[in-house]
Amino acid sequence: MKKTNVERILDQQKLIYEVIHYEVSDGKIDGLSVAEKIGKPPEEVFKTLVTLGHSKSLYVFLIPVAENLDMKKAAKACGEKSIEMLAVKDIEKYTGYIRGGCSPIGMKKKYHTFIHQSIENVDYITVSAGKIGSQVRLNPEKLAQLTDAVFVDLIQKG
Repeated sequence: MKKTNVERILDQQKLIYEVIHYEVSDGKIDGLSVAEKIGKPPEEVFKTLVTLGHSKSLYVFLIPVAENLDMKKAAKACGEKSIEMLAVKDIEKYTGYIRGGCSPIGMKKKYHTFIHQSIENVDYITVSAGKIGSQVRLNPEKLAQLTDAVFVDLIQKG
C-alpha cells in the first residue's frame, strides 16, 4: 500500500510506529468500531477533534474514542472564552484531512494541540494515519513532541 503523508512524516522524523489497516466496507468508522476492528483497547485509541475558538483560532484535541470532549475544559486549556467543533464541511479545508481520517500529524498548518492526560498511563497511542482505514500506533511522548502537544484533562466526567 502507498504510504500516507502521516507515515512519510514519521519516517522523516525517524520515529518508530506501526501501521494498522482495518476494513471500512461495512461503513463502521467511528472510534469505538475502529478500536474493536484493530484489537486495541478504547483507552489507547484516540480521536482527533478540530475546534474553532471564540477568537477564530483553530485547536486540535485528542481524546480516547470512548470519551466526550468537555468543551469548558478545552476552552480553558487553550485560553479561549468558548470553543465549538469545526464544521465537518471545513475540516478538509483547514486540515487537509476528511472526517474519519483526520490525524494530528501533518495538518496543513500546525495548530495548538492538546492531548487528554490519560495518555500518560499508556505505552502506545493509536491515531488516524490520515485516511479512513489506516491507523498508526506510536509512543505518546513522541507524538506530543511531534505535534507540540500539551497533556491536559479534557474529557467529560460521568
